[in-house]
Amino acid sequence: MVDKGAGTPLVIVPGIQGRWEWMAPSVAALARDHRVITASLPGEPGVEMSFDADADFDLFVRHLDRVLDASGVRDVIMCGVSFGGLIALRYAARRRDRVRGLILVSTPGPHWRLNPIQARYAQWPALSSPLFVLGAVRRGWREMRALYPQPAARMSACARAAWCVVRAPAAPRRMSRRARLAEHQNFEADCTSVNVPTLVVTGERELDQVVPCDETMSYLKLIRGSSFQLFERTGHLGTVLAPERFAAIVSRFCRAL
Repeated sequence: MVDKGAGTPLVIVPGIQGRWEWMAPSVAALARDHRVITASLPGEPGVEMSFDADADFDLFVRHLDRVLDASGVRDVIMCGVSFGGLIALRYAARRRDRVRGLILVSTPGPHWRLNPIQARYAQWPALSSPLFVLGAVRRGWREMRALYPQPAARMSACARAAWCVVRAPAAPRRMSRRARLAEHQNFEADCTSVNVPTLVVTGERELDQVVPCDETMSYLKLIRGSSFQLFERTGHLGTVLAPERFAAIVSRFCRAL
């Protein structure tokens, strides 16, 4: 678990790869103005809660309970990135007394299901991992070019992103299991239980090649009083590639609460 900075408690929930280290640049940027609390998901190194065969999606709710209890905070602003947005949404719906604000960043829609390619990856995660990596590089390159038009800056950003992956490698089997758990949930019902200010954030429609922006924006109709913020010149990787601008978006929302 990571707990750094001072001010309004802000919990960052990582994506399906499960490692908080992938968002370390944004954690550092946010910690200048907030008390940032984050942790890897169950099953990852250093997390005591197990991710056994009997796990259900509410395992993640119980995990966040432990994280908040260990930090000694009563209520927080909950920010979920990509798959982590589904976890943050469920937590805000189930633990209404512990969440004062909710931020959903490039989050799959409430009726998200694996597409045929993703389903093949999930069925054979270890064998499919080389193809998954190649696909991720292809999807991220377009976004990288939009953020960093100059080749030197682009290569530097690539090196930083690669270092995040190398020091905190994702485990395809655990990613597959998390996806399967999410497929069996009714997140639309959770939306009706959210009673706090909510910010929905997406990147540019043509740059996010992972989660269609329309899926994320569907939460604007389902969560009462929610608002929208475009994360310009990014797609799905803004928390990694543009941490300062991401921190500015989050901070503006937090200050308005």
